[in-house]
Amino acid sequence: MKGTPETPQCGFSRASIQILGLQGVDPKKFVAFNVLEDAELRSGVKEYSEWPTIPQLYLEKEFIGGCDILMSMHQNGELAKLLETKGVLVAADE
Repeated sequence: MKGTPETPQCGFSRASIQILGLQGVDPKKFVAFNVLEDAELRSGVKEYSEWPTIPQLYLEKEFIGGCDILMSMHQNGELAKLLETKGVLVAADE
């Protein structure tokens, strides 16, 4: 992402963090990397995923998509199902 979860540096990174928060992702199971601090990481992640934009979401090393894909999956319910399946949501008793 551009920036950090606490201080996103672009609207797409901010929106992605907000979506993950709305979905109930457990912050302890979430790692973010600020591509603005590492040009090699920024270009490398785009090459690896064959996706031209940042931020990018990966679950268990699998590329899920960028902000537009997250938004679509959030709206149609696919993201909630995926996150639940992967076990990354805050437990109901917490």
